[in-house]
Amino acid sequence: INAEYMGTDPRKRVECFNWLYWQVGSAPYIGGGFGHFYCYAPAHIEYCIDRFSMEAKRQLDVLDKHLDGKAYICGDEYTIADIAIFPWVRCIDVFYKASEFLQLASYAHVCRWLETLLARDAVQRGLRVNGFGEDAVKERHSRADFD
Repeated sequence: INAEYMGTDPRKRVECFNWLYWQVGSAPYIGGGFGHFYCYAPAHIEYCIDRFSMEAKRQLDVLDKHLDGKAYICGDEYTIADIAIFPWVRCIDVFYKASEFLQLASYAHVCRWLETLLARDAVQRGLRVNGFGEDAVKERHSRADFD
């Protein structure tokens, strides 16, 4: 992994790895658990929705408390941890349409962090790759594909 996105300080690099591992352990509950039972399961199973909703909210709470006073996951540096965690949190609103259900707005630091990332040009370009909007880049082979 490019050191530019791992943090420059050795302690921050360890923190970055910690949050990458957190994402690996958390994503299945948000996407595979909550997202599946809330949006895609062929049968509405209230217990499953409740169980994975509470876990998704717990994870949002962990992230919200961590982001208090920080611009990014690892402090003032944008890292691969932000890049890895962002799509899973964003999908709560964009794909699952569950912002109100999970009370996403109540996680002020998470919402601010999402807005900070969405304001980055690189994030906007990345969202276009294989995206769904009118400005989507269906296949990306070079920078010229964005023109």
